[in-house]
Parts: sequence; structure tokens; C-alpha cells
Amino acid sequence: MPSILPPLKIRNFTLQYPIIQGGMGVGISWDSLAGAVARAGCGGTVSSAGTGYWNTDNIRLINGRPLKPINFNNSPNLMDIIRSAKEKSQGNGAVGVNILCALTDYERQVKDAIKAGAQYIISGAGLPLRLPEFASGSDVALIPIVSSARVVDLLCKRWKRSGRLPDAIVLEGPKSGGHQGYTYEQCFKSEYQLEKVTPAVLEACRNWGNIPLIVAGGVWDKKDIERFLDMGASGVQMATRFIGTHECDASPVFKQVLINARKQDIRLLKSPVGYPARGVITTPLMQRVRAGVRPKIPCISNCVTPCDHGKESNKVGYCIADSLGDACNGVVDSGLFFSGSNGYRLTKLQSVQELVEKLAGVREDTDIWEEDESYTEKMEDLGPQQSASL
Repeated sequence: MPSILPPLKIRNFTLQYPIIQGGMGVGISWDSLAGAVARAGCGGTVSSAGTGYWNTDNIRLINGRPLKPINFNNSPNLMDIIRSAKEKSQGNGAVGVNILCALTDYERQVKDAIKAGAQYIISGAGLPLRLPEFASGSDVALIPIVSSARVVDLLCKRWKRSGRLPDAIVLEGPKSGGHQGYTYEQCFKSEYQLEKVTPAVLEACRNWGNIPLIVAGGVWDKKDIERFLDMGASGVQMATRFIGTHECDASPVFKQVLINARKQDIRLLKSPVGYPARGVITTPLMQRVRAGVRPKIPCISNCVTPCDHGKESNKVGYCIADSLGDACNGVVDSGLFFSGSNGYRLTKLQSVQELVEKLAGVREDTDIWEEDESYTEKMEDLGPQQSASL
């Protein structure tokens, strides 16, 4: 009889299994996925990015794009998504929100999430130094994303001044999907891989009062989960594997892009945010970017502050808000399809409940994928903007 994973307690809630589904924007993890994951006894995470695409009835659009942050990161939509996810959870697990520090109107989104009843807030893509201040007076669990023990110490010292410490910490390694917390060069070095960084971050968490550590980035199956629990982690965060579920909010086209992807199709790429990001590089958009095509791009949504009103988009060759929005809507030609390094292992769709039972050890994991050991991701010249680090 296989062992069943243990529960995970964070602040004022306990998850049946130590699994948190990572937040994926735009439109990949909204109420359907987050609600189903919570219902299965885990942490279901809504992404706050690009909620203007969820329901456009009251959204001001220009050429189909939400105009300015007030529409792109829309308050009523975000709160409705959270409330819907909680209803779908049927009182199980927990429903939280991932809010990127780099998003314009970050403070507003934190307060919106709390008002809607989010049980936890996960925050990265920058240092969430003021998150306790923005969440003051609430009982929501605060969970920053870090890339090193140094960042744990920095955040805890700053947060302590506000009278709070993190309720848990997510350590995200360089095999995750989307934006990385490392330079492009660091993503390929052995000393920055999740297994290597975990011990030092665990020690930092213990020094600050045994803060639960949740690891992320390349975690795929029960064997991976147990390996990190044996190292001392309290839980894991998984995102890409949940894309392969019926309940995932992504369009059928998005899911099929990942199911069709080979190992060599998922690579690090340039981003207007200034950090390397991981996604599918064989799409028409990425092929144009890699060929050096640089169309003039108007900034309509003003989604993230590092892009500086579209200046970085025009350097890179695409707008991250527009491209993620198109992927959300299933437009392959101009869509940006983020994926973790293991995304090629997705071969079929299944229910969230079935997947969680496999991850937790309740049922045997018989998912089979073709492993290509002949391909190893290598560095290539992607340009100077890939040298930035969180």
C-alpha cells in the first residue's frame, strides 16, 4: 500500500495534502481550476493577472485589449473569481491568490483579494516588501516567493517591522514556467537548481521560527514531492501539470499546444518584464521574435511596471499582456504559452481529483510520457535584458 502524503498547515487553515497549485495568468488559473484543486484538498490559487479577460461585459477595450490597469487587472472580476472559486471548493482545501509585485496597482489587488475572502496571498516577480502593510488588519496568510536564503533574511527583517513574518515561503527554482527569479546564466548553473538551494533556504526558514517552506519549479509527481519532503520542505507548489486537467481555465487550444510540445520546444525566452521566462518557443509569435521581427507595439493595458509603458515590449518584440491574453483566448498566431520545463510530459487531460489522488498516493500514477534524454537545454544569446535578477 503506497504511503499517503501528509497534511500542510499554514496560519489558520490546513490542507489535506501538502500541494499548492501555482498561480498562472492570464486566464490559466481562475475559478474553475482553483476551486477544483481546493475541493480536492489542496491549495487552489487564482492568478490576479489580466482578470479583465475573464468577463469583458463591463471592461473598456481597445482592439480587444483591456484599457489601462483598472481594466486589465479588474477589481470586480478578481473578487468575483475568488468568490466563485471558494464556492466551487465546497469548503475544502483553501483558495488563495497569486499577485505579482511587478503588476501595476499591486496594492489595490492585494486589498481586493482580501475583501473577496482569499485565504492566502502568494507574491513574487519582485520583492513584496510592503505586503504586510497592504494586508494590515487581515488574517490572510502571506506567502512570498524567494530564490535564495538571502532573500528570506531580507524579507523577514523588513516584515518584522510591520509586526508579521511570512506564514510560509515558496522557493521557486529555475525550472518553473513563466518568469524566473534568476539571471539567464544562473538558470543553467548547478548551484542555483532547486535541490541545491533548498538546504540553505530551509535553514533560513528555521532561523526565523520554523516558517513552512514550499518548493516549486520542476516538481512533477509523487516521487518528486516525497524527495523534497524528505529534505525538510513542508509542501510543494505545482503549476504546469495542472494545465493538463479538464477544469483548468486555459482554452482547449492552450492545452493542446502543451500536449503537442516536445522537450526541446520549451525554452527560456526574452520578456518585456526584464527577466528570463520559460515557455513554448515553436509558436508563430516566438518564431517571429527569434527572427528579430520588431513591430511597433502600442501599450494599451500598462500591465507591469518594469515594461515602462511598452518601452521594453518594443525592444523585445511583443507585449506580454496582449500575448498572454491571446493565449488565454486560444489565438495561436500571437499567443504566448508559458510552461515549466516538464510541460512536454503532458500527454492527456484528466480531472483535478484524479491528478491529486495520483500525486497524493491515493491511486497509482500511470501517466506515461516519452522521455527524450538526448536533448538538454543549452544557453544561447538572448540579449542583455536577460541578465536582470530579482
